[in-house]
Amino acid sequence: MGIQWKIKAFEALSVHELYDLLRLRSEVFVVEQNCVYLDIDGKDKKGLHLFGEYEGEIVACVRLFKPRISFDNASIGRVAVATQHRDKKWGHELMRQSIAAIESEFNETKITIGAQLYLKKFYESHGFVQSSEMYLEDGIPHIEMKKE
Repeated sequence: MGIQWKIKAFEALSVHELYDLLRLRSEVFVVEQNCVYLDIDGKDKKGLHLFGEYEGEIVACVRLFKPRISFDNASIGRVAVATQHRDKKWGHELMRQSIAAIESEFNETKITIGAQLYLKKFYESHGFVQSSEMYLEDGIPHIEMKKE
């Protein structure tokens, strides 16, 4: 059995799904990256949550936003794949699903992201182009990238 993709508004998430999404994000962005920051930033309620389940566990997730919530364009953020599943290349499928969902759910094709610099080539492989100089966000080098 492969990964099962789901997309839900904040209000439609079960308590267990929300807990598992926040746990995965905390594992990746706080613990793995050794970065103390407030992941729960008030935007979760404004977006759609796309996530992948494998053998009953959430192993990949992302937030999707309409224009003018994070950027002028629609946006993708909090892209995370559980460490133990990265060898399966589900990050690429997560991005394909995210881009398709922004088109189908928001009727948008222009997407902006705030990408960690070390993932530049990963996002370029999905059609994103660097659109800013490097900047630090929570002490981690980032760049803005756009897909037109």
